[in-house]
Amino acid sequence: MIGKWKRKKSEKAPEPEPATRAGRMWKSFKGWVWAFALAFAILGPIRSSAVDWNDVPTGSMEPTILPGDRIFVNKMAYGLRLPFTKVWLAEWGEPRPGDIVTFFSPKGGTRLVKRIVAGPGDKVELRDNHLYVNGSPLQYGPAPSGVDAAPVDPKYGEQAVMTEYLAGRAHAVTVTPRVPSIRTFAEVVVPPGQYFMMGDNRDVSQDSRFIGCVPRGLITGRSGMVALSVDPRRYYLPRLERFFRSMH
Repeated sequence: MIGKWKRKKSEKAPEPEPATRAGRMWKSFKGWVWAFALAFAILGPIRSSAVDWNDVPTGSMEPTILPGDRIFVNKMAYGLRLPFTKVWLAEWGEPRPGDIVTFFSPKGGTRLVKRIVAGPGDKVELRDNHLYVNGSPLQYGPAPSGVDAAPVDPKYGEQAVMTEYLAGRAHAVTVTPRVPSIRTFAEVVVPPGQYFMMGDNRDVSQDSRFIGCVPRGLITGRSGMVALSVDPRRYYLPRLERFFRSMH
């Protein structure tokens, strides 16, 4: 009995069979799924209602924002929304003329970035690309120093950059005389709870001249900084000088 007991004790337990390749792949896949789910659970609500970054594919805001820029968007600038909805949980600020904002177009729902030029109750008029707000003409001057001029495009021809003074703040605007555009319109009274948007690249911007005034509920946030930038005209090389660049 003792001998038998010793022999049984000395016997080794059978080693487990090695995991199959499919099993290892499945285990790895589940790990990645959990990692992505956790990241979405954390970042999703933050990007939906707190802070986000948007790419800008067009030149409608040149020279302030260039194609290839990725901009920070403060989604809590005017209040807090329930994540993934348009429901306001709290509101603590109002958009102001001069703010650069992101919003959904009232025609088609496309996400856009423009500048507010007039708010609820304001009277806005455009005469030969010169803005009038509440009957007073805005002041214009030479292009601000350090502002990138809009790139020359053969189909656009000659372009000019100047400074526009709106609501006590200065920013650059671009005009392109050869492009067909709405450069003059009669006085418009902005309805309650809505805003008149325009692109800084005045003659190539699909803004409130075409889509109408934008309700406050469609505004998703305010932007004031370029996060990073690549140049689509130069093989998407980074434009390091535009990284973390403030916008006016």
